[in-house]
Amino acid sequence: MGIRDWDRIKDMLPGRAGHVGVTARNNRLFIDAVLYRYRTGIPWRDLPEKYGDFRNVHRRFSRWAEKGIWAKLLSVLTQEADTEYVMIDSTVVRAHQHSAGAAIRTNRRSAGHGVDYRPRSTH
Repeated sequence: MGIRDWDRIKDMLPGRAGHVGVTARNNRLFIDAVLYRYRTGIPWRDLPEKYGDFRNVHRRFSRWAEKGIWAKLLSVLTQEADTEYVMIDSTVVRAHQHSAGAAIRTNRRSAGHGVDYRPRSTH
């Protein structure tokens, strides 16, 4: 998470200094752990040790989800989202080999129509 995004949400998080309740050790590290987990698609148990015990991270994640904190954060972060990274670069988009437009042939018995004898190539 970038500094700009962090500055937008840090005062909304539970566990911040001056907030009622226990002060969290490191909200930013926790959010980075959750983002890492979802970005890589790993199970919670495979979370790197630098983020702390995966059980505690998952427990905290679940509590925040129950309280609607993630929804609030998402709504704030999507208001001025930089979506440039979402754009598709056609130089890396590939079509499956079967999508190349092979001739369509129909079975005479099942379809009740003639066979489509379009040429296979334009050569």
